Amino acid sequence: MTDTLQQRWNLDTVFPGGSASPQFQDFLDALTADIEQFALDLGTKNASKDVNEWVSMIEKVQNLADRQREAGAFVSCLEAADMKDRGAKALRGRISQQSAQLNSVFTTFDALLTNLPESMFAALLQDERLQTVGFGLEERRRRAKERLHPDQEQLISALMVDGYHGWSQLYDTVVGRMTLSLDREGQQTNLSMGQAHNKLSAPDKAVRDEVFSKWEQAWASEEDIFGDTINHLAGFRLAVYKRRGWDSVLKEPLDINRMDETTLSTMWDVINQNKHHFVDYLKTKARLLRLDKLGWQDVEAPIGSTSRLVPYEEARAFIVSQFREFSPDMAAFADSCFENRWIESEDRPGKRPGGFCTSFPVNEQTRVFTTYSGTIGNVATLAHELGHAYHQHVMRGLPRFAQSYAMNVAETASTFAEMVVADASLRFAKDKDERISLLDDKLRRSVAMFMNIHARFLFETQFYEERKQGLVSVQRLNELMENAQKQAYDGALGSYHPRFWASKLHFYITGTPFYNFPYTFGYLFSTGIYAKARQVGPAFANQYVALLRDTASMRVEDLAAKHLGVNLRGPEFWQEAIDTLLTDVSEFMELTK
Repeated sequence: MTDTLQQRWNLDTVFPGGSASPQFQDFLDALTADIEQFALDLGTKNASKDVNEWVSMIEKVQNLADRQREAGAFVSCLEAADMKDRGAKALRGRISQQSAQLNSVFTTFDALLTNLPESMFAALLQDERLQTVGFGLEERRRRAKERLHPDQEQLISALMVDGYHGWSQLYDTVVGRMTLSLDREGQQTNLSMGQAHNKLSAPDKAVRDEVFSKWEQAWASEEDIFGDTINHLAGFRLAVYKRRGWDSVLKEPLDINRMDETTLSTMWDVINQNKHHFVDYLKTKARLLRLDKLGWQDVEAPIGSTSRLVPYEEARAFIVSQFREFSPDMAAFADSCFENRWIESEDRPGKRPGGFCTSFPVNEQTRVFTTYSGTIGNVATLAHELGHAYHQHVMRGLPRFAQSYAMNVAETASTFAEMVVADASLRFAKDKDERISLLDDKLRRSVAMFMNIHARFLFETQFYEERKQGLVSVQRLNELMENAQKQAYDGALGSYHPRFWASKLHFYITGTPFYNFPYTFGYLFSTGIYAKARQVGPAFANQYVALLRDTASMRVEDLAAKHLGVNLRGPEFWQEAIDTLLTDVSEFMELTK
């Protein structure tokens, strides 16, 4: 039987002792020394024309990147599990400094790579030892040519530690101290913001309304700090972009996600053309909940019998069994994550909101983070994060430059896993009412991807344009957010969440700008892959793994053409993917007449 301990992950198999781990301190000391030594070595290389020397340098820089990722993942796990862990906060400062040092090394390395004569670079790409990282090397060389002189880029990296990344860490600190109090039968309960967020999807309308009212008030109480934070993060980015001569704020996120702006525009255009179907779903849901219109807090409310709580062990068994229907290897891996305590799922105060999956490339381990309270949505989130974990699992053995896949394709495996579990739940529905509630659960995810994520994209796009002219006030941020939500939801809601810009962690993540549209891309891309899997059957499992292993070795348009034979720049693929989701809308509407 599952007990509380088993819902807490075990980090001691990575570094024993948590934030006080002496082994981790030794690891950081050794990494710092190696980064400094490699920086000195690079300073003597100039543009070496020795292929063997270059192969050695490329291997070393990837080794350093793996170890830095290991360290960052460990500290992220400590911070997420206990946002009051002061030792973890101190380590974050050291990790940020170390990351800046490594970025400086990368800048020097990339400059050397860029200065290589074409003939020498071609010789490197032909070397059999570098066959798996050719795309990564070409990408680094191209990107370096689009940036400033190495000295200026190194200065930017150094200033990021206490500027750009510092603002992001301030956000985490403020959220970590926030709580939300609920009064139940005369007893007051203090919830972390992560726990409170789960209550926003409570079956009881009165609970949702109370939590949402206090939720909005809680973020309003700190909105001045959050307003400063988001303004300074955007201001830093814009200042760097201007110095590099980049006109579009989408240049960096599109490049990071290895996709064309044409692909992004086409995806949003097709979604907009199909939104009316999901507006009809939201209107029907309002009727079922006996509301004139859904409020923001009602969109995630469950309908019917799936409001029952699912024990953690039952969720584990169901997820593993359904993964097995697609791939025994995927099922075995997921089961091992539960067995080895690689999952932090306990519902307790002090944890960070949301969920994530992170990898430890040196130890070849993975960790999944979520707060599991037993809802059907929690089961879906667990499957989602295990999909991420499987993606990392199948990439093992590849060098770092061939493992660094972008966020948009990272969301492919996670959404695919979520779909496997959601469809299985539908197949096992006991009756009409349960089928309706399960369809509602699936459609909520479609609404999240097509409307909620779109609102984030619209908000950031407009915010960045206004930020170019100066600081944007809190009042204006609220207006921009509410206007974006009204546009994205096509006016389907009766009330909105104007301080969503403050409550959503994604706006404050410094590693990836525009942390929004990749979710929608991954959702629809994986929908197309899932349709292919159902068509081909079990034989598709190997093809699926081959696609995942290529996710860091080509642009997404080429990935789709190679493994699926489709064109992402045109509307056909996107429409076909949405069409598979519209069958859920049609059935939901038919069953609820």
